[in-house]
Amino acid sequence: MADWPAVQPTERTDTIVRRKRGRTVLGSLAMAAVLTATATACGGPFQDLGPLPPRFSGPPLPADAVVSEMTSVLAAEGITVGRQPSEVLGRCTERLMGRHAPGTVDSALKAAVERARSEHGWQAGPELGSGTLTLTKGNWTALTALPSPDPGRGIESVVIVSLTCVNGGSPTATTPSAPAPTPS
Repeated sequence: MADWPAVQPTERTDTIVRRKRGRTVLGSLAMAAVLTATATACGGPFQDLGPLPPRFSGPPLPADAVVSEMTSVLAAEGITVGRQPSEVLGRCTERLMGRHAPGTVDSALKAAVERARSEHGWQAGPELGSGTLTLTKGNWTALTALPSPDPGRGIESVVIVSLTCVNGGSPTATTPSAPAPTPS
């Protein structure tokens, strides 16, 4: 019995195996054709078009100038903010924080954004949602969120403006400032 194979080959078994192999070969050829067509059709978009353009134009703006400009724009609308120390070393970020009356904080922030655009050359930044205001100028992006319309009885709304440097600027050493005074 040692000479007998475990399974006797039959015509039916041979036919089934040949059909499976045939389907596998046809599937492989079809996949090769699809991959070749895809590589041929999509080869154009993968051409090297050279380096990307710079993310901002002009010389990089220093952090002190940007903070001073945004502070004056907000002060012109009655929002008094103070510069918060940057806690991230090696990154170009600044934060302005203050308080304002809750009834007029939305309109004051929107007016400050318009003033920054018209008088100081800031441009509309990326759209991040209905409650967010963004501006860009040079290598800086300013971002603020409209505060809650009703922070609570007798509590002023907190105003935070985040300034982020794209690149090319250097973080400046800032002295910790006193907490922002509340407007009277």
